[in-house]
Amino acid sequence: MPSASVVPLPASWPAMSIAQAHALLTAPGAKFEMETIVLQGVATRVWKNAPPTLRDLVSASRAHGDRLFVVFEDERVTYDAHHRAVAALAADLVARGVGKGDRVALAMRNLPEWPVAFFAAVSIGAIVVPLNAWWTGAELDYGLRDSGATALIADAERHDRLAPFYAGLPDLAHVLVARAAADVTGATRLESVIGTPGDWPSLPDAALPAAALAPEDDATIFYTSGTTGAPKGALGTHRNLTSNILSSGFTAARAYLRRGEAPPDPTPRVALTVIPLFHVTACSAGMMGSVATGSTLVFMRKWDATRALEIIARERVNLTGGVPTIAWQLLEHPDRDRYDLSSLDSIAYGGAPSAPELVRRIYEEFGALPGNGWGMTETTATVTQHGGEDYLNRPDSAGAAVAAADIEVRGEDGVTVLPPDTIGELWARGPMIAKGYWNKPEATAATFVDGWVRTGDLARIDAEGFLFIADRAKDIVIRGGENIYSIEVENVLYAHPAVTDAALVGIPHRTLGEEPAAVVHLCPGCTADEAELQAFVRARLAGFKVPVAIRFMATPLPRNANGKILKKELKALFADAG
Repeated sequence: MPSASVVPLPASWPAMSIAQAHALLTAPGAKFEMETIVLQGVATRVWKNAPPTLRDLVSASRAHGDRLFVVFEDERVTYDAHHRAVAALAADLVARGVGKGDRVALAMRNLPEWPVAFFAAVSIGAIVVPLNAWWTGAELDYGLRDSGATALIADAERHDRLAPFYAGLPDLAHVLVARAAADVTGATRLESVIGTPGDWPSLPDAALPAAALAPEDDATIFYTSGTTGAPKGALGTHRNLTSNILSSGFTAARAYLRRGEAPPDPTPRVALTVIPLFHVTACSAGMMGSVATGSTLVFMRKWDATRALEIIARERVNLTGGVPTIAWQLLEHPDRDRYDLSSLDSIAYGGAPSAPELVRRIYEEFGALPGNGWGMTETTATVTQHGGEDYLNRPDSAGAAVAAADIEVRGEDGVTVLPPDTIGELWARGPMIAKGYWNKPEATAATFVDGWVRTGDLARIDAEGFLFIADRAKDIVIRGGENIYSIEVENVLYAHPAVTDAALVGIPHRTLGEEPAAVVHLCPGCTADEAELQAFVRARLAGFKVPVAIRFMATPLPRNANGKILKKELKALFADAG
C-alpha cells in the first residue's frame, strides 16, 4: 500500500495510471518511443530518440549559441564559447596522439574547464576517467594506475597532490594543468592550449576533429565510492550517458500526464550544481540534460548554505539539490527569509534516502516540488525517478522505473522474483546499465548478470511499480535475528522537529550480535537529548528498533563525495558502548 501523502492532493489526481502514461508517452512516433536492440548479447529496450553519442550531443549544443552554459563566481561561459574550447582541446589531444579507447583522467573541482575536458576527450573516442577530487594523492594514483590513463587533465590542487606519484606512472604521457599559479614542471598549462574561460569566445569556431563513434563505444570509467575495499571502475558507454537525457524528460512528462496536463516542450532552466561532476548524478543525470536543453549550470567552489541562497537569488535558480542534507540546510538557514527564492521550483536529490518530513517542508515552505530518484554508479545514474504529486503521495519511495528500464526484487537465490511489497535484493536493467567493471572480470561476473545489475540494495516494489529502498544489504542491523532497516528508523528521527541529519548504525552486542545506535545533527538553535529522541522513536516503531544509544554531532554527518553517509566512521563514536 502507498504511504500517506504528506499534503492533501486533488480528488482528480491521478488523471491516469502509470501504465497508461507510459503507453501514451512511448507510442510509435512519440518523443519517448523505444526500440529493442541487442546489447552485449541481450535484447534491451532503448530510447529511440536519444543522441547516438556524446559527440553528437556536444556538436548539437553549438546551436544554443549565446545562452549561458556555465556560471562560476564572476566567470560566465556561453555554449558557443564552450564549444570553441572543446574543439581546441580535442584537436590538441589528437595532436598528442590521444585517440579512441585511450583513457583520459579528469581530476578537478567543478570548474568551467571540467565539461570542456570531458567533452573534448569523449568526442574523439577517448574514455574519460573522472577521478574523485576529494581523494588523496595515493587514491588518485590508484585511479590513474588502475585505469591505465595516458593523459591527465587536472586543476593545480590535484596536480600538486599527484606530483610525488608521477614518476611511478609510466603510462601517463601527458599532463595538462588548469589554474596553476606558476609554471608547472613536467606538465602543460591548460591555458597555453585554450586560454582562460574569458578567452574562449575568441578561439576559432572550429569543428571537432574527425572521429567515428558508435553508441556502444566505451566513454567513461566512473569509480564506485569505495566505502569498503578498493574502488571499482564502472565502464560506461555513450548510450549509457545519453539515455539519461530521455529518462529525465520522460519522468517530467509522466508527472504532467498524471496531473491531467499536456507535457510542455522542454525549456532552458538554471540549475545550481553542488554535487561534484565526477559523480554520475551530476555528470550523467544533470549535465547531459542541461546540454541537451540549453540550460545553465551554476557551480560553487565549495558548498556553503549562505552562499547558495545568495546564488539562487542572484542567478534566479530554478533547480538545485543533490543530497537531502543540502535541502535541509537551505530550509533551516536562519536568514532564509532575507533572500528572494521565488525562482526556485524544484529541489531534487539522490544518492541518499530522504525523510517524508523533508518532502512536505520543501513543498510547503519553498513552494517547490521535491524530486528524487534511484540509481548508482553501475547504472550511470537514473533508473527510477520521482517527482510532483507522485512524490508527495509516496514520500518514502524512490519512484517508478523509467519506461526503458526494468526493476525486480529477487530472493536470496538471485533468481526468484518476489511478490509486490516483499523485501529482497533489487536488480535493474536497461540502456543505462554499465558494461561492467574495468579490468575486473570476476567482480563483473558477480554483479552484471544477463543484462541485469544486482545492486546490493534491499528494497520492495509495490503493486504499481514504485520502488522503496529498505537498506543497503551490508548496512542492515540484525538484532537477535530481527532485521532493522536503517531508513525506517532514520525517517522517524528526521520527523522530529530538532533533527536535520540522522544515521543508524549497528554496534556489537555479546548475545544479540548487534544493536541499533544513532548519530544525529540538530538544526541551529534546536535542542533534544538522547532520552527524548528514544521516546520519539519508541512511540512510532517496535521497541527492538529503538536506538540503544544516540550521539550528537555539532556538524552535518560525514559523507563521501557521492552523498553517502560514512557509517564506518560513525561507528567509532560508540567504541564505549556494547
